[in-house]
Amino acid sequence: MKWGLIGASTIASEQMIGAIRAQSGHEVVTVLSSDSARGRDYAVKHGISASTTILDDVLRGSDIDAVYISTTNDKHLPQALAAIGAGKHVLCEKPLAMTVEDAAIMVRAAEGAKVVLATNHHLRNAGSHLAIRDLIRSGRLGKILSIRIFHAVMLPEHLRGWRIDNPLAGGGVIPDIVVHDADTVRFYLDEDPSEVVAMEFSGSMGQGVEDSAMSVWTTPSGVMVQTHESFTHPFAASGIEVHGTKGSVIARNVMTQQPVGDILLRTASGEEQVAFSTHNLYQRSVAKFAEAVAGTGQASATGVDGVKSLAVAEAVKTAASTGQRTTVDYGEF
Repeated sequence: MKWGLIGASTIASEQMIGAIRAQSGHEVVTVLSSDSARGRDYAVKHGISASTTILDDVLRGSDIDAVYISTTNDKHLPQALAAIGAGKHVLCEKPLAMTVEDAAIMVRAAEGAKVVLATNHHLRNAGSHLAIRDLIRSGRLGKILSIRIFHAVMLPEHLRGWRIDNPLAGGGVIPDIVVHDADTVRFYLDEDPSEVVAMEFSGSMGQGVEDSAMSVWTTPSGVMVQTHESFTHPFAASGIEVHGTKGSVIARNVMTQQPVGDILLRTASGEEQVAFSTHNLYQRSVAKFAEAVAGTGQASATGVDGVKSLAVAEAVKTAASTGQRTTVDYGEF
């Protein structure tokens, strides 16, 4: 499979180029950047044969099978629709779009064009989260009662930019991190959060966007979910807890791009450490995407998964802005 990168991004540089090249027969052949000099330098640095500032240059080449989109959130919709219209498969960073409505348009367009649209939700590809999901599904925890997510971090300086000061580009901790937590909860429970209450704060780092948020969600089965997301916490380790009638999982340092952390299972029998695979998260995401393109499997996070994680984030934003309990609106999904 030959890939075009739409966006000369840090995530592509640090994670996705290597993940693509780790797949047998996959190569990155071109990169799109809004800045021609940056694009040329990026291509040289990463051994990519071509760069361009024109989207059509990427899409009209018959040698491109798929694109990876990692531009700012406001550009996802038009770029994805152009790629889908050109018959290219699309792996898009989260959130899929600025609104649930726009994300749904992307999903329907891909269905109509019979191409694969997937969301690059990396956490559900981690061995730690796969292991926790297996514990839940096996019944080791009994009926799930609650989940607590600790996802307050210090946003690295080189990743700040538009994320902390540009609401028009999709900045803010809610679209950046809440979508990850929503997808993880959905991945664990195989159900969609139904209502949320929330509060947000800005000013420690964010200018014009929220840089911290806390929320509580409910699900149709009665699970309560408590989350904390932030860009401003330098010493708060991330983690997730899942509590059930037969046991609890306490996982630390697992809300990360790296296959690290530890998982403790606590039951009436005592405590035990849970082993998990330390495979590369992004390599698994690309491999599952390739299986979907080949018709031999499904992407780890589909376009619909992207719509639903965005819907939860939208509800958190509405609840925080209005101070009112908010029903999650998934549209027709």
